[in-house]
Amino acid sequence: MIQMKKYLAAASLLILVHSGVHSQVYLTRAGFVGFYSKMPLEDIRAENNQVFAAVDPGKKTIAFSLLLKGFVFTKQLMQEHFNENYVESDKYPKASFSGTFTGDVPLDKDGTYKVMVKGNMSLHNVTRPVETPATIEVKAGRIIGLAEFKMKPEDYNISIPSLVRDKIAQEMRVNVRIDCGTK
Repeated sequence: MIQMKKYLAAASLLILVHSGVHSQVYLTRAGFVGFYSKMPLEDIRAENNQVFAAVDPGKKTIAFSLLLKGFVFTKQLMQEHFNENYVESDKYPKASFSGTFTGDVPLDKDGTYKVMVKGNMSLHNVTRPVETPATIEVKAGRIIGLAEFKMKPEDYNISIPSLVRDKIAQEMRVNVRIDCGTK
């Protein structure tokens, strides 16, 4: 069942970013998303290295999808609370983003290019707009995308109990890194 869900998520992303046979789509199944919170009482660090991402530089589209249970925390108890109490990953198993980017990214010239990414992120059955500066590096026929933005759990209807509210920052820093090759 999990394999079928992964397949359907991958197929959905391919359909989203690929609408013409002449488009060159760059893919990865090993992208990275991490989120971090630094507080006086306790730091939170969670990372997921199983992110499926697709980039179509011709159409300037980008999309990624990940299973929330793929996040690994520094403490097992944090991971359990995250999945069971906060994001309810059995009920809402994945997060996704789809959008576009601005700026020129010449595929025939290695280099690092500044872009602006704008799109919609879906998490916990809530979809919200996200806009953030990012970089896209073209290197040896690959595309490496890097972005960082902040998000608030309450923006996605994720409730933090008052008992632990002082241990969790109101905003999380989110890092995204995708290293894609052609399909």
